[in-house]
Amino acid sequence: MAATSNDRGGARALVVGSGGREHALAAALHASPSVGHVAFAGGPNAGMTRFCEAIDPAAVGTAEGFDLVVIGPEAPLADGLADRLRAAGRTVFGPGAAAARLEASKAFTKEICAEVGAPTAKAAICSSKAEALAALHRMGAPVVVKADGLAAGKGVVVAETMDAAERAVAECFEGAFGEAGSLVVLEERLEGPEVSLFVLSDGETVRPLASARDYKRAFDGNAGPNTGGMGAVSPAPGFRPDEEAAAMAQIVRPSLAALTRRGAPFVGVLYAGLMLTREGPKLIEYNVRFGDPECQVIFPRLTSDAYTLLHATAAGRLADAPLTMSAQTALGVVVAAAGYPGPVEKGEVIAGLDAVEAAGARVYHAGTRPDGARVLSNGGRVLTVVATGEDPATARDSVYAALTHLDWPGGRMRHDIGA
Repeated sequence: MAATSNDRGGARALVVGSGGREHALAAALHASPSVGHVAFAGGPNAGMTRFCEAIDPAAVGTAEGFDLVVIGPEAPLADGLADRLRAAGRTVFGPGAAAARLEASKAFTKEICAEVGAPTAKAAICSSKAEALAALHRMGAPVVVKADGLAAGKGVVVAETMDAAERAVAECFEGAFGEAGSLVVLEERLEGPEVSLFVLSDGETVRPLASARDYKRAFDGNAGPNTGGMGAVSPAPGFRPDEEAAAMAQIVRPSLAALTRRGAPFVGVLYAGLMLTREGPKLIEYNVRFGDPECQVIFPRLTSDAYTLLHATAAGRLADAPLTMSAQTALGVVVAAAGYPGPVEKGEVIAGLDAVEAAGARVYHAGTRPDGARVLSNGGRVLTVVATGEDPATARDSVYAALTHLDWPGGRMRHDIGA
């Protein structure tokens, strides 16, 4: 890659965030012939600094001089960053705070689903420990216990027993997730395969982008604790066109229409987490941004121009934007530090990255930092390595073959992504 993209003529794009998702977004923007300069605002990222300008998040301000701002993580969206930037005249890909409540409050999502009749799990919304325990004993186990607010992906427990459910409720109300746990949503556990459906909306036009399936558990065989995601595949295997159409008609479009009626039109990408039950797709949750590592397997499949698509979405012109996806499968494997999702060592040297890419895979950095010519580990989920193929098996073989060239003794991965 070139050292920077600053010397090319064209649009200036800013990506807010510095994880694997943001690396995938920045790389897609950098590949656009419309773009001359890409910057990112976040922590260190040894992959992004190879072709992006790094700016201090505190210096983002009004993002003056940028033609497009793409906000990656959920926290700044919930905090109203998109609203502030739009007020300053920027073109922003990402919803305002009112629409971002679909992710920032699980109780709000339940309210929207009830308003429009969207199929979802039966639930009880509880504002005290006593209320939650009483609801638990009415519902029984297994049950899903969710902190209402943003909890960095750690506020959801699938409790198989009443003891586990009571412990999860106690954790929420005793401050384990801060303000996010001051309200608790209890849900029936749905049965079926999970699918992530990503949909673009410019506040009026709504278009499906891609599906994916991610792998949350830490270890092979879906064992161990939940994580932010240990791998993903797109499109989601077995997700039928009629199921996508049902999800769009019964869940996504009505939900977004409800936001518009409330004066909070949704602009950006809506990520609907679905369970494919015997009765049809049901909503598990909404996220108001691209998933990580799902983003890393969606953009390698995009065959239309990323900047044109994201800018058109942000500017209210999605209906006319080219949107084409390859029929190939993209499969990504997360390489994490050994202790993840617990405490991890940082500062370990990661070698062999050029050889991994030479073998035909893409490497997206998340928890890395540059140290001269070296790349050092700097977090829990450190890399996502992605390959494409005619089907999941071909893509899986390609990505694991490329990963044999990675030289990082302190890293670990699952070996059954897409299996």
